Amino acid sequence: MSLATIMEEEARLVILRTLAEQPDRRLNSSLLQTDLSDRWGINRSRDWVHMQLGFLAHEVGALRLTEMGSVWIAELSARGLDHAERRIVLPGVKRPSPPEN
Repeated sequence: MSLATIMEEEARLVILRTLAEQPDRRLNSSLLQTDLSDRWGINRSRDWVHMQLGFLAHEVGALRLTEMGSVWIAELSARGLDHAERRIVLPGVKRPSPPEN
């Protein structure tokens, strides 16, 4: 597996977990881009973040997207939450680690 693929799968998991942390399970792509960079060291363009959001929405049904000009609003779906909480495994998304005791 290439480093690019590993980074995409990791970013997708981080996006799902970050959305799960939000009270309304939503964030815009600009804030997600900042979070990926500042908190997780995944420094990529907004277009790259949009590609990951598109994969999560259209390929695996983990979130819903609303386009607001150059910014997208991502809302976590039940399927995305199930992956973040280790109830299911979505293809193309890193599997969450077991919780630490």
